[in-house]
Amino acid sequence: QVQLVESGGGLVQAGGSMRLSCAASGRTFSGSAMGWFRQGPGKEREFVASINNSGSTSDYADSVKGRFTISRDNAENKVRLQMRSLRPEDTALYYCAARIGPSTRRTLSEYNYWGQGTQVTVLS
Repeated sequence: QVQLVESGGGLVQAGGSMRLSCAASGRTFSGSAMGWFRQGPGKEREFVASINNSGSTSDYADSVKGRFTISRDNAENKVRLQMRSLRPEDTALYYCAARIGPSTRRTLSEYNYWGQGTQVTVLS
């Protein structure tokens, strides 16, 4: 089992920055690829970013590429999402996810463990 706890959400003005963190415990963190997903009001949950187990490879949704950066610290069992140039359409509940496997993935079903989410609201 893996437990994931997100933190760092809140309110921010459009154009601002915010950093989300996800603390993992349980199963070996360094063997798992990690992802961030989000679910906006009235929308389905969607892929945001993913990072492989070593942190050497990352993948981003087109909507956030160049604005968001995913990183991980295997010594601290944490994954982070640095968000810049935030837009009102980035408003969503952001979820951290872990998969049993080392490689990045974009599909929700390929992730085995999920956090409870942290709300990000971008004010226009």
